[in-house]
Amino acid sequence: MFDFKSRRSLVMDKLREQDDAVAIITNPDYVYYLTGYHGALGIEWGRPNIFVQTVDGDSVLIVPVMEEEMANRQTDVTKVVPWTDGIDEEWRPPLQGYLDKYKDYKVSVDYMWIPRMIWDFIGDVIPKDRISDIGGEIDKLRSVKDPQEIQIARHAGEVAVEMLKGAMDVAAPGVYEYEVELASKEAGTRHAAKLMEEHYKDWQVFNYPGIGNKQVMASGPDITMCHHRSSMNKLIEGEPLFICHCGTAEFKNFFVGFDRILFVGDMNDKVAEMLNVAEEAQKAALSQIKPGAMAEDVFKAYAEVIEENGYPIPFRAGRSIGFSYNAYPALEKGSKAVLEEGMTFAVDGGADSDDYRTQVGDSILVTKDGFEYLTPFTKDHNELIVGK
Repeated sequence: MFDFKSRRSLVMDKLREQDDAVAIITNPDYVYYLTGYHGALGIEWGRPNIFVQTVDGDSVLIVPVMEEEMANRQTDVTKVVPWTDGIDEEWRPPLQGYLDKYKDYKVSVDYMWIPRMIWDFIGDVIPKDRISDIGGEIDKLRSVKDPQEIQIARHAGEVAVEMLKGAMDVAAPGVYEYEVELASKEAGTRHAAKLMEEHYKDWQVFNYPGIGNKQVMASGPDITMCHHRSSMNKLIEGEPLFICHCGTAEFKNFFVGFDRILFVGDMNDKVAEMLNVAEEAQKAALSQIKPGAMAEDVFKAYAEVIEENGYPIPFRAGRSIGFSYNAYPALEKGSKAVLEEGMTFAVDGGADSDDYRTQVGDSILVTKDGFEYLTPFTKDHNELIVGK
């Protein structure tokens, strides 16, 4: 288990710096980072899960009663307070108790993520000028991974690579995209289960090896749609197949980015030419990765390659990865974020035209001397031909 108490202590330090008495956190990824509580049905089901951290050290989870047992088994917080759908004002009375206690003090929230109904409820007690944001500070804490997180990141990268290998084993002319996804997810799930059995037996009850979310995949005439999902399309001889693992490749809640263009049956020279540009752009971005580098400089190196070759900039150069789909900081234009050892990123390259789009992406760990691939996999075009 992660050292959640130490993480909460750092949040208490931030509360003191901001002169806040209590933090009210609702983002599920923040709640997981600070408590270990995860897997519950949340606000999308009308059921907020609320974490309260006081500057004095109280840590309280306010959760639906159906999640009470899981919360108690996953966390080491001071108290778990259950509430029931539609009964006795649900989550409001326990939260009201903390608002009343600290109504004469400053309160912080995760402003960018807090559901409107909770924001309004807090605002009825605490004047808006006494509510500050703690979300940005939590983002900074989460951006640098500890040794246990780095181990999980490496294993998540392994799962992503095995997913692509599984996809490549079945991809061939005439095969449905959904069949490629099935093979990918089976390979990833089996490897995740193997890793959990070997390294995480102490967490067995919460080891979930299954790969979820629809796979980003596009082929043939649909290749130009960046986030098309695997479908009833059949793979076409001589046409590219794009597979993106963002939001799909995950291990113990750690999400990685990993993208490759595959050549179905035979090489496509036009796509290969564009892919060369994408790969050079990624290579330029990676050349800037090291502690002390500025995020905007990584983007600048990537963008120069793409524009010099006559293509438009398709997206940022990369994003922070971890226990969220997307996290701070991004490798984007104008970002003054400074890279640190222990940060993890998905770093991409791309080149798009009216007929084709190409993209290559890998997840990396910032090391003291540069970076380490979390998704080491070939970029040799001949080795990316499938179904020959």
